[in-house]
Amino acid sequence: MGFYEKHVLPWAVNLACGGKPIATQRGKIVPKAKGKVLEIGVGSGLNLPFYNPDKVEKIWGLEPSEQMRKRAAKVAATIETPVEFLGLRGEDIPLDDASVDTVLVTYTLCTIPDVLAALKQMRRVLKPGAELLFCEHGAAPDPGVRRWQDRLDPIWGKFAGGCHLNRQIDALLNHGGFAIETLETGYIPGPRFAAYNFWGIAKAKP
Repeated sequence: MGFYEKHVLPWAVNLACGGKPIATQRGKIVPKAKGKVLEIGVGSGLNLPFYNPDKVEKIWGLEPSEQMRKRAAKVAATIETPVEFLGLRGEDIPLDDASVDTVLVTYTLCTIPDVLAALKQMRRVLKPGAELLFCEHGAAPDPGVRRWQDRLDPIWGKFAGGCHLNRQIDALLNHGGFAIETLETGYIPGPRFAAYNFWGIAKAKP
C-alpha cells in the first residue's frame, strides 16, 4: 500500500462523503435499520451516528481498510449500540447464513470490485424476509451527464479508491438477486457527474 492509499485517500474519502448533502441522504435510510445490522463498507463511521439505538441491537462494520477502521472506532466509542469491526471485503463476509436482520450499504457498491459476488454474500447472511437498505450514487439518466461519467470513470477510479461513476445501481441489485421494494432517485447537490443517487429498500428474491 502506497502513501496515497494509506494516508491521503482515507482523509479524502472522509471529506468527500462527510458533506451535508450526503449526510442528508444518510439520514433518510440509516434510521430504518433494525436488529442485528451488517454495514458493508463502514468506512470512517459516518453512518454510525444515524442509527436508532432503540431499534438496533448490534452493528457489524465490514471494512477492509485498517486506516478507515481506526477512524470508525473513534466514532463507535461515542454511540450506544455495540459495533464489531470486520476487516474483510464485501466479497468475504465472515458471518453465518441467515444471521443478519438488516444489511446497510451506502456509497459502497460503486467501489466493490466484484459487486455481484458481494451481493450474493449479502443475500446469504440476511434472514428470510429481511431488508437490504441502500443509498448509492451511480449512472445518471441524462445522456450528457452519462457521457461525462463514462469519460471520467477510468481516471476517477484511480484517485477515488476504485469508485465507479457509472454503475447502474438498480440493475446491479436485480442481477445480484434482490427485488427492489422501494426506490427513489435524483440528483443531490454537488458535481452532476457524481451526484445522481439511488436509495431505497430491497429484499432477496425467493
